[in-house]
Amino acid sequence: MRSFAKINLGLRIGAARADGFHELLTVYQTIGLHDVIRVSAGRGTGIVIRCEDPRVPRDESNTCYRIVEKALAALRAKASVVIEIEKRLPVKGGLGGASANAVATLLGLERALKKSLSASEKLRIAAEVGSDLPLFLVGGTVLGMGRGEQVYPLADFPAMVCVVVTPEVGVSTPKAFAEWDRMLSEKQGLKPRYSSEADTALKGRSSTVSSELREAKSVPKLTDAAPSDRMMELGRALSAGLSDPYSSAPSDFLARRGRAENPLLWLVRAGIENDFERVVFPEYPELMDVKRALLRAGAKYASLSGSGSTLYGLFASKASAAQAVVRLRKQGLAAQATVTLTRRAYWKWVVG
Repeated sequence: MRSFAKINLGLRIGAARADGFHELLTVYQTIGLHDVIRVSAGRGTGIVIRCEDPRVPRDESNTCYRIVEKALAALRAKASVVIEIEKRLPVKGGLGGASANAVATLLGLERALKKSLSASEKLRIAAEVGSDLPLFLVGGTVLGMGRGEQVYPLADFPAMVCVVVTPEVGVSTPKAFAEWDRMLSEKQGLKPRYSSEADTALKGRSSTVSSELREAKSVPKLTDAAPSDRMMELGRALSAGLSDPYSSAPSDFLARRGRAENPLLWLVRAGIENDFERVVFPEYPELMDVKRALLRAGAKYASLSGSGSTLYGLFASKASAAQAVVRLRKQGLAAQATVTLTRRAYWKWVVG
């Protein structure tokens, strides 16, 4: 099974919750970089993980191990399961590698056992194992809410070339969240709060979010006391623009920006940002340098993915992306070009 990566097209951090997580609003986008997962099942019991990368855990802390445990219980099956992980994605790089590995393992286990779980059961198990897992059961362009585990398929952006750079720096996600909370606590009156009207209306639904967002009284948003809410523009754009097929009459939002270019470009130009950059860049200034390098190399937009340390840039053409990779590698950066994957392309390669 191919285990594809994701990037975040904007990431808004909201209030800390009672369960220790933070409310999030983001758009996930699957991309063409991937690991390879091989799953076999035989008689007996036990779970074995094999991987040549020493950074990948081989015990019950591995997401693949945990999802197999839960899946076997849900299927009421017993088996000796072997999971082989061929790592090509960075470990803890903000691309969702471990989460994608777990979902690919789940799908591979179903094939190996010749048994299937319902879509809702797979989503439930995935959410229990980790916040990023459910998006990989959807693929393409996906709205993420809650702690990131509440996922709604969006109308896909057309495929676009991107360049991914993975510095050797390692970023701790818990530490980044802690720094975010510290930063907010120092700014009196800027404690974030979460508006969950649309989330409540949408909770429990398995259909695509495009029509639901169009009919919702308010768009999902995270707000704070700042005069400008970057993600509100994202929410409006999603509900006003992405709910309509690209071939249909343009909404006011689309009409203002035109359709001459990839909609992904004018969306990110609206000012969509990743809130983690506000705390990660001061701690790791070299990551800010990489973002600048991507922009100087011709990226139309560049951003941290998740909490990092991976950054990506969106490019107008394969040629410009290839030139950027050469330029960035000359600067000693581990850069590679890939493309964003629509939902159809994602599933074609995952199960094809």
